[in-house]
Amino acid sequence: MPGWHLSEAWETMPACDRVTCEGVTALTERECREALQQVRRLVVKVGTSTLTHKTGKLNLERMERLVRELVDQVNAGRQVVLVTSGAVGAGMGRLGLKEKPRTLPEKQAAAAVGQGLLMHMYEKFFSDYGLLVAQVLLTRDDLADRRRYLNSRHTLATLLHLGVIPIVNENDTVAVDEIRVGDNDTLSALVAGLVDADILILLTDTGGLFTANPRNHKDASLLHCVTEITPEIEALAGGAGSTWSTGGMATKLQAARLATSFGIPVVITSGLEGGKIGAVLRGEEVGTIFIPREHRTHTRKRWLAYGPAAQGQVQVDGGAVRAICQGGKSLLPGGVVAVYGDFDQGAIISIIDPDGKEIARGMSNYPAAAIRRIQGRKTKEIVEILGYKDYDEIVHRDNLIVLA
Repeated sequence: MPGWHLSEAWETMPACDRVTCEGVTALTERECREALQQVRRLVVKVGTSTLTHKTGKLNLERMERLVRELVDQVNAGRQVVLVTSGAVGAGMGRLGLKEKPRTLPEKQAAAAVGQGLLMHMYEKFFSDYGLLVAQVLLTRDDLADRRRYLNSRHTLATLLHLGVIPIVNENDTVAVDEIRVGDNDTLSALVAGLVDADILILLTDTGGLFTANPRNHKDASLLHCVTEITPEIEALAGGAGSTWSTGGMATKLQAARLATSFGIPVVITSGLEGGKIGAVLRGEEVGTIFIPREHRTHTRKRWLAYGPAAQGQVQVDGGAVRAICQGGKSLLPGGVVAVYGDFDQGAIISIIDPDGKEIARGMSNYPAAAIRRIQGRKTKEIVEILGYKDYDEIVHRDNLIVLA
């Protein structure tokens, strides 16, 4: 495992420089960018729209160029994990389908055809440079179960130690809606946390995050640096990008939010132009960089955000939001205003703010029925109301990860 993390570089900057990048001096952003030169382990995600022609068939020129750029980073002493889309799109092209499959069996059939084709081409291109690749197919179940999560983590770490490039995709051939991650942007953020990556690079068919859709607005300008994904930033994202892809800028912002909550910086940049990966890692001003939290979250906390689907929701008031998000505090009964769902003690629950937005996720110390009885009450009243008190907190800070 690399012993250096970007958070160490952030902590060497003056406090005023670390707080924000957008809207301040160029020097601040340059400091942030220059820290990327120290990256030792990177996760790169490439989308369907980058890998395929408009016909849906693989764009071999772009694939080969991508492989060449990744090999160059390996030659520079870095470890690389590639999260790739394109299996369904490649299968559609091979099967002669003109429209995206509408049913799950049709999509899985296209993925079954396309995944083999996709891996064959990757293996061929990487082998030309003497590198081995390994196919890693994941579902949410692989990340939700603690033992399978750790096994996936150890497998990927071993592959990297052996000099193999893991090529990760969601297992669309067998996944059903209940166990799907949903899109490969989110999957790439989860994988970045899984392998303790120093950076996540999202390659797309635009140059980054713009103030408006650059396809429709000629005056749209690129946002070079984002420190917080606010509702205003989210409003800049549109829908899915192309006929063949399932993502769009909205899913990339979701991935950026997740990865930065782990303490991992994210850069969104163009996959249509060559040399962008190297430029990012040289600290050049390309794409949009999302600045992470100063401190990396513990591996166990990342797992809380990963895989386990939330079994219920607890809504909190504004004071609890500030205590959790800004003060790093546990969730106490007094801050709870509503409980949704029926869950047991030890369940993973979503903590939402007064507007219904998820701000954190954690492991509940009490079942839903008990929380409803003690919500809004003081900790000292728990034993009087329930007849017992196992914990002072609904969710202890050690079992909680902040997402907002």
